Amino acid sequence: MTRQDTVNLLDSVRAVISAAGARDEKLLEICRLLFENVAHYDWVGFYLVDEADDRVLVLGPFVGDPTEHTHIAFGEGICGQAAETEAVFIIQDVTAETNYLACSPHVKSEIVVPIFKSDPVSKHSIVVGELDVDSHAYAPFTDEDQSLLEAICAQVAALF
Repeated sequence: MTRQDTVNLLDSVRAVISAAGARDEKLLEICRLLFENVAHYDWVGFYLVDEADDRVLVLGPFVGDPTEHTHIAFGEGICGQAAETEAVFIIQDVTAETNYLACSPHVKSEIVVPIFKSDPVSKHSIVVGELDVDSHAYAPFTDEDQSLLEAICAQVAALF
């Protein structure tokens, strides 16, 4: 992916976020943009912090094969670890992970990027969701992928 491709994707995401429509429609459109424009993104989805239990992630909009993992506790699997630690996780080979939740036998690698929003009470940033991307290739994720997805998550935070 070229630098111009990245700029174009970020511009497209910005346009989706600023357009009229419901949050989940916008999140789904962002999933579609990433899925269709980045060859090694074989599953793209958002997990959102459950409004009833802020220690659980609930599957939100996604593009790709269905998954049985619709609710993930903080600390469980790669997604739960990313939420628990508030850190990006890049797993280039999911078979090397003991805490990996297999969504599909085709998934070889995964990147998970938390979405943060400022908590008006504590004035600290809190995790409100995350962007999860799976690939059917081993070790496809680069620093550019991380930068792109972090920039998208920073924009998406405005929807929360």
